[in-house]
Amino acid sequence: MTRTDPVTGRDRLVLAVLLTASFTLAVDFSILTVALPGIGADLGLSLSGLQWVATSFALCAAGFTLLSGRVADIAGRRRIFLAGIALLGASSLAGGLATHPAVLLTARAAQGLATAMVTPAAVALLTTAFPEGPRRERALGLNGSLMAAGFTTGAVLGGVLTDLLSWRWAFFVNVAVAVVVLIVAPVVLSESRPAGRPRLDLPGAVTVTAGLLAVVLGLAGAGEHGWGSPRAWGALLAGLLLLLAFRAIERRVAEPLVPAGILGRRTVAWGNAAGVLAFATETSLVFLLTLYLQEVLGFAPLAAGLSFAVLGLGTVLGGILGPRVIARVAHPPRAIALGMTGQGAATLMLVLLGDTRGWLPLLLAATFLGGVANLVAIVGFMVTATSGLPDREQGLAAGLATLSQQAGITLGIPLMSAVVGAVLAGHRVQDATAVLAAVRTAIGVNAALCALTAVVVVALLRPRMTDPGVSNSNR
Repeated sequence: MTRTDPVTGRDRLVLAVLLTASFTLAVDFSILTVALPGIGADLGLSLSGLQWVATSFALCAAGFTLLSGRVADIAGRRRIFLAGIALLGASSLAGGLATHPAVLLTARAAQGLATAMVTPAAVALLTTAFPEGPRRERALGLNGSLMAAGFTTGAVLGGVLTDLLSWRWAFFVNVAVAVVVLIVAPVVLSESRPAGRPRLDLPGAVTVTAGLLAVVLGLAGAGEHGWGSPRAWGALLAGLLLLLAFRAIERRVAEPLVPAGILGRRTVAWGNAAGVLAFATETSLVFLLTLYLQEVLGFAPLAAGLSFAVLGLGTVLGGILGPRVIARVAHPPRAIALGMTGQGAATLMLVLLGDTRGWLPLLLAATFLGGVANLVAIVGFMVTATSGLPDREQGLAAGLATLSQQAGITLGIPLMSAVVGAVLAGHRVQDATAVLAAVRTAIGVNAALCALTAVVVVALLRPRMTDPGVSNSNR
């Protein structure tokens, strides 16, 4: 397929359906952040219990992603996509009507499971609908742009809905989206599955899902109780042992859940590692700047959320520019390195933030530039991690890429929380001055992680003589 191939009306409909689903699921991750105090007051959730509104979602979203991607390869990607959208609608309706904490948390867990089902299936449908080349790169660019923009949009939308209507509308909006997608998608999307159906590696599926659940639970525990928590380390250790068992199982079964050949590809392995850090650094930066805006500058939650609108605009622009950067540099990993370098530079500017609102223009400018650079890196990661693979492995590749996204979002905030906590522990009085010092230190660590990611990608994903031409290097 050449750069001049026309985009058909059906192509646009396919993109519209898949991108709407991806954006909605990304919004879901953060839409309840601003609404948490109201939810706690209405349902009687304690302060410690409120963190489970996010954790229950993240547990299922990350824990079941890899399994769902493989099931989509076996049962059909459109079928799993539609089942996930139906689950999203039903669980959102239940969450919006919830009058008891257990119902709400169950609904959030079901939303996470819906995310695990829909996201890899949507990416696989996208990559099989658009063959490798400029059209796929543009489609992945839009997908990455809307997913990243959805994270920041969720904070803004959640604040608006909570202030104007009720936190329950943060759930109800999903019901309307799900109904529309379920009406349009069966007409627009074609079924996609490999010619020969592989068997499901049940022992591998059980161990990897349990291992990922334990890791996410451990990270959530570290964020809540600190990195010295025995429960957090116990869960992380259990997760590590289960993942090692999964690796041993995969070497012995005839049809492994994750064939060794896929992870043996340097672009899949290191591309996904870069994806984890790209998502971890940007989403955790939002957390740090939320602390800065509310605890140092005294912004209300809604005003703090609206301050991230410029970041959302930057991510949209970055998603548009990402495919162009890939075409210019002729090697997707170079786009990752360029994006992470730019993001690191923009993040480093934020170390200068002071304790007055006069520093707000610097924050807005730096977050905009960082958002652009971050999405260039994310588009590069998505293209790198999914290119050069046969259609029968696209669901698995998409599942791995989605897992990297969820792992990054889940890992970043506890990591930065630990840095902030360590700095605050050294201050007798934890006032605005202490919070500012802690946030500055964590921002510096964040910028260093961006730079490290760029260096690793340049060192380990150099183009080789055997690599194919423009935009298709994936060996």
